[in-house]
Amino acid sequence: MVLRPVTLLGVVISMVGGLCIGVAAFWTVSYYDESAMRERLLVSVSREIRDNYVEDVTGTDLVDDAIRGMVDGLDSHSGFLDEDGLLALEQDASGHFGGIGLEVGMVDGYITVLSPLDGTPAARAGIVAGDRLIEVDHTSLKGRTLDETIKDIRGEPGTTVHLRVNRVSQRASLDFDLTRDRIASVTGRLLSPGLGYVRMSQFDTTSGSALAAIIEELQRDEPLTGLILDLRNNPGGLLESAVDVANAFLAGGLIVSTEGRDADSRVDYNADSEDILEGAPLAVLINGYSASAAEVVAGALKDRARATLLGTTSFGKGSVQSVMRFEGRAIKLTTARYLTPSGVSLASDGVAPHIVVRANENERRHVYDERLFAAAKGALARGANT
Repeated sequence: MVLRPVTLLGVVISMVGGLCIGVAAFWTVSYYDESAMRERLLVSVSREIRDNYVEDVTGTDLVDDAIRGMVDGLDSHSGFLDEDGLLALEQDASGHFGGIGLEVGMVDGYITVLSPLDGTPAARAGIVAGDRLIEVDHTSLKGRTLDETIKDIRGEPGTTVHLRVNRVSQRASLDFDLTRDRIASVTGRLLSPGLGYVRMSQFDTTSGSALAAIIEELQRDEPLTGLILDLRNNPGGLLESAVDVANAFLAGGLIVSTEGRDADSRVDYNADSEDILEGAPLAVLINGYSASAAEVVAGALKDRARATLLGTTSFGKGSVQSVMRFEGRAIKLTTARYLTPSGVSLASDGVAPHIVVRANENERRHVYDERLFAAAKGALARGANT
């Protein structure tokens, strides 16, 4: 077994973090109190690091690393946010950020384009699903995480970013110089008279109002006879926004529940408005990258028999993270779990579609989309006839 010093140091530092928060209380408890004895040990460890580590360690770095070690060890969705990370989270939640309109994910170990969003700089430039990102601004992405890459691509609207990609059908790499723009998280259009399509790339503070405005525009000339809601590759976002979106399609009743570790911690979220489509058939598209808040919406509409779900099973992230701020920093802490209206946890298994439509091996994205949309239109037609 190989022991990794970095991991060990993270554990030690995480212990020190407990001290930093609780050291003031140490002297008020009994010497023999177990927690006080642990804190005394942590004081000693902290002192040894400050006095004997091979390089200078600042108090700020020590505390940041301590908190990071504590939180990162809890689960894969909890985390520590420094000032830059907190700013990025707030920009995501607000729905106001500059980007190029790419949905990306890790595929076979490569940062890969899942889809360019319609009408965005990436789509206009000709970037396509399946392109593998290898450089951002002439810097290799080797060793970079997905979150780091997304941060590199985003920036102020009007600024430029250079991307280099590998495409399966091309021998040479392709280069793109793109001007960042403000990217809307909710877009929509008419596929044909009476048939609407709405794409949601994430759930932010604007999602509910943007959805209502788009559907109102789509119904300006005539009521919709069906709607396709596309939640594919949607990583989630704000629970409240997911509730707002589900609320738009439900006339009363339960949307989702959350449960913490205490027996009396259950919170129910109920619909309190009328169905914006007035009962017109609804199809929801999901896949393995539909997560968290996207699964809340899909799970609610499925359990309430309001929509037909098509695609593949969703990601299976059934936990709620709360953001707790501390002097310009924050922790994102898992504090509860989601339950669908039928009482099913979203964790691990995800939300299964009514109609499974998988991409065939080496099938191009637009070909798969045509099959998926044809299946969705068929489901809407059957719904209209029931």
